Amino acid sequence: MSSSITIRLDQSLSRLLDRLVKQTGRTRSEIVREALQRHLRLVRFDHLRRQVLPFAEARGYLTDEDVARQVS
Repeated sequence: MSSSITIRLDQSLSRLLDRLVKQTGRTRSEIVREALQRHLRLVRFDHLRRQVLPFAEARGYLTDEDVARQVS
């Protein structure tokens, strides 16, 4: 099952979207749906990262490099 929403875009964003539609041959809906999925994943990742950060810092993981060293 799917649902519909209506959003308002300013002119410049609408033009960018239409340009991408022409370049890729995809629909506006496909592009907006993919962009929303990516954004929601990033927001979720950021939220989880903020929750875990105090525990990671307590164990000495202060940077991405610290994590990379541990898993490499």
